[in-house]
Amino acid sequence: MATTYKILGQAADDPDVVQTLYTVPAATQAVVSTITVANVTTGAADFNINIVPSGGSAGYTNILAKDVALAANDTTTLTLGLTLGAGDSIVVSSDAGETCFQAFGSEIS
Repeated sequence: MATTYKILGQAADDPDVVQTLYTVPAATQAVVSTITVANVTTGAADFNINIVPSGGSAGYTNILAKDVALAANDTTTLTLGLTLGAGDSIVVSSDAGETCFQAFGSEIS
């Protein structure tokens, strides 16, 4: 089995748009070490992160972070160690434009 350390996903969010930051490829497992969220607007933002099992959808049962406040022009870093299987996803959203999400970790295939 090979391990590849990489940027797993990067996304800039539109207000109130739910989008997939990363989906684990088939025949692969992933370890998500860090997720960063940067609010590059001049106003405060709230963000959400869901860890969605393969075939599922974002909802209350898979929330990792719900309505977390982030000040204007600020960044937060979540050091996690999440383990994901093939088809599992990280889904993100925020209530402000120009909120940027990044996921870092490794894929094992």
